[in-house]
Amino acid sequence: MKAGLVGYSQTGKTTLFNALTGQGAQTGAGRGTKANLGVIKVPDLRVDKLSAIFKPRRTVYAEMTFVDLPGPRGKGVGLDSATIQALRETDALALVLRGFSGLDGEEANATRELADFESELILNDQIVVERRLEKMRKERGHEREQAVLEACLEVLSAGRPIRTMDLAPEQEREIVSYAFLSQRPLLAVINTTEQDVAKPLAADLEQAAKERRIELMSVCALIEAEIAALPQEDQAEFLTSMGLQEPAAARFIRKAYHLLDYISFFTVGEDEVRAWTTRRGDKAPRAAGRVHSDIERGFIRAEVMKYDEFMLVGSEAKMKETGKLRIEGKEYVVQDGDILHFRFNV
Repeated sequence: MKAGLVGYSQTGKTTLFNALTGQGAQTGAGRGTKANLGVIKVPDLRVDKLSAIFKPRRTVYAEMTFVDLPGPRGKGVGLDSATIQALRETDALALVLRGFSGLDGEEANATRELADFESELILNDQIVVERRLEKMRKERGHEREQAVLEACLEVLSAGRPIRTMDLAPEQEREIVSYAFLSQRPLLAVINTTEQDVAKPLAADLEQAAKERRIELMSVCALIEAEIAALPQEDQAEFLTSMGLQEPAAARFIRKAYHLLDYISFFTVGEDEVRAWTTRRGDKAPRAAGRVHSDIERGFIRAEVMKYDEFMLVGSEAKMKETGKLRIEGKEYVVQDGDILHFRFNV
C-alpha cells in the first residue's frame, strides 16, 4: 500500500512525513521534483499475540509506504507533469492542510485549500476525458467506455470529483487505465497547533469532506515529530501527557485502511507469523496471490481459522478437534483477521 503525502508550501507536510516514518529530517524531501519514500510497519496487536503463541523465528508486520510527494507549485498555478505522474503512482492521497497562521500572517483556511486542490485534480481529469472523447466520437467499438467517460465528464464539469460517482464494477474496469486523480481515495490531514489538536474540526470543512467523500483527521506534526524521536518506552507517557491515546501513524493507517477498504489476514507457523494486506471482498485465490503469484495460480483450497476463535482455544489442534478449522474453496471471501493456510499445486 502506497500513500502519497501532498500539500501546498508551509503546511508542514515534510515534518509530518518524517514523524510518520521516524526517518528524522530529510534534506530536500518532497521539495522540487523529488519524492522521498518511507516504509513503516503496520501496528497490529493480533500479530503480537499470534507470535507469542507460535514463537516463530520471524515476525513480519504488514507494511505501508509513505511518499512525500512534490507539492503543487502554488494555488491556481496548476499541477506539473512530474507531480501528476507521482500522484498517479499512489493508492491513496493524503492532503496536508494548514491549520495555523502562515509565516506571512495569513489565517488558516483548510476548507479553501481543500477546494483548491480538488479543483486541480478535477481540471486535470476533465482535460484527459475531453481529449479522449474527442477521438472516440470519430471511432467505433468503444461504446461502453465512451458511455462511462461521458458520465464522468458530466460530473467533472459540475466541479465534482469522480470518487463521488457510484460506478458499477464493470464501469470501473472501463476507465481503470486512466488512473484518474479525482478518483483517488483522499484523506485530508489538518496539521494544527498543539493547542488546537484536540478541538473539533470546523463544520464547513466536515461538510465539504462529506460531499466529496473525503476522510478527515487532525494532527500536530510538531508533537508527532517529538513523539517519534522518543525511545519506544517513553512514548506512551508522553502521549498521555498530551491527551493523546496513540501516535498519528497508527491513526493514519486505520484511516488509510478504511479509505482503501483494506483488511489483514495472517499466516502462522514455527518459521514465521506474518500479516498480509488484501482488499475487502477479495476471494481466497486473490488473497493467496498477495503471498505469491504461484499460490494464486495453483490454488486448490484454503484452511481457515478465525482469529477470535483461535485465541479462545489457543492452538490449531484444538481448532481441528472442535471443528472450527474450515476448508474453503475458490469462492470463499476472505475476512479481516482470518488465519489462512493455502494448499496449491503448480
